Amino acid sequence: MECRINAEDPFNGFRPSPGKIISLHTSKGHGVRVDTHVYAGYVIPPFYDSMIAKLICRARTREECIKKMERALDEFIVEGVKTTIPFHQRLMKDENFRAGNFHTGFLNDFNLKED
Repeated sequence: MECRINAEDPFNGFRPSPGKIISLHTSKGHGVRVDTHVYAGYVIPPFYDSMIAKLICRARTREECIKKMERALDEFIVEGVKTTIPFHQRLMKDENFRAGNFHTGFLNDFNLKED
């Protein structure tokens, strides 16, 4: 399972969030991989793709993978810019997503409320 971590504000129409990454801590552990090029101090320009990283988790079952991804998302910290991490965290908790009840229009009805 892969979550693309972007410098975007999911609570503002996924508007790009360029700026300087002040602090960065990526997830680690068995079955967890992070592909990234950013670091603390990196400046995300407003002119290019806003992807910061790909967070990839693998496990024996879908449920195990979702649990591992939840943990990995909780451990992934980016300070200085807004990211899509809160979106992915809410998606992992959604009962329809967890049950595999989704389709190409799933996100049109997905309720993303800021805490």
